[in-house]
Amino acid sequence: MPVRAGGWSLISDPARKPVGLGVVGLGRGFMLMIPTFNADPRVRLVAAAAPRAESRAAFETEFGGRSYDDIAPLCADPEVEAVYIATPHQMHADHVCTALKAGKHVLVDKPIAISMTDADRMVAAAEASGKHLIVGPSHSFDPPVEAAARLMESGEVGALRMVQAFNYTDFLYRPRRPEELRTEEGGGILFSQAIHQIDVVRRLAGGMATRVTAMTGAWDPARPTEGAFSALISFASGAFASLTYSGYAHFDSDFWMDGVSELGQRKDLAAYGKARRALEGLDPQAEAALKQTRTYGSGAELIEAENNEHFGPVIVLCDRADLRLRPGGLDVFGDTERRFIEVPFGPAPRGPVIDALLGAVREDRAPVQTGAWGRASLEICHAILESAATGQSVELQRQCGIT
Repeated sequence: MPVRAGGWSLISDPARKPVGLGVVGLGRGFMLMIPTFNADPRVRLVAAAAPRAESRAAFETEFGGRSYDDIAPLCADPEVEAVYIATPHQMHADHVCTALKAGKHVLVDKPIAISMTDADRMVAAAEASGKHLIVGPSHSFDPPVEAAARLMESGEVGALRMVQAFNYTDFLYRPRRPEELRTEEGGGILFSQAIHQIDVVRRLAGGMATRVTAMTGAWDPARPTEGAFSALISFASGAFASLTYSGYAHFDSDFWMDGVSELGQRKDLAAYGKARRALEGLDPQAEAALKQTRTYGSGAELIEAENNEHFGPVIVLCDRADLRLRPGGLDVFGDTERRFIEVPFGPAPRGPVIDALLGAVREDRAPVQTGAWGRASLEICHAILESAATGQSVELQRQCGIT
């Protein structure tokens, strides 16, 4: 069976039928998963639920499945073995709990939820149902991240001491609905972007974080939510991680990532200022309408990756080597020599996410990124906000490690 260096396989046992997947929410998150669904024969899209008739019609035309205007009939569809929840953050809890109660395995976009109460409810629902809840895709699934984690687990590079993760993007100036600029409704960079960095460093450091010290920045009154943060996270192992992110559309850290964008495309680094220019003169209603053009069924183009995805530069410092994660693999800076470990790009950009889904549905095997994992990452998001507001470190209560 062919296996990528990142750890996942595309060719599965031909005797196994593809997992029948129902999708709830046909927005931007679903758009970003379509290239993977198209390229990976281990899943088959059989149903979708969405409020917009145009999106439902497009789904039926492209994938030949059934469509519904509500999640309940989708969950009653006998061909649906698992449900992918790709709705806005604030809807995750109700949709996930509905699918779990119906006896379906669930893949839910990060973050698991906005409030800790909702996250707790979702984790409890998964435990009660006996079904798997997977939180992703997040960049902790990226093949170079997994390759680095496995290299450390082998003992070859010694104990982990520190991780540095930093990313500079135009996130805050991409078209937004009004609620996406309100922190209490899951807006800003913490719940949508910091969660990626948190998942990555937790995957590399074993998951068990203990303390957070952080500061945040909300520097544009026209976009009144957090657009930047820095945090120091301590782990039970004694290692620590520093995380920095800015979405203010000035410096672009893809300059440091071989000119590859977050989603694996070759990036036109000369197109500076494109995000801010696109918003010039738009009122909130017009901006929301512009965002709508990026969703499924609105004629938006698919993003076709040529490289592994990434979430900015990540440097891992261990006793016997430092690792630099890149879209193409790992730079390993050892005691006396440097080498490169290639992590090839596969035909399904987010193949490891399908690995996790297949393991859950066909083998009753939980991935690293369970509901409890997603809840623990969300706790760190809230700890960043609390630490920034109080100026104090925050002790974490219910973290989840790698088993």
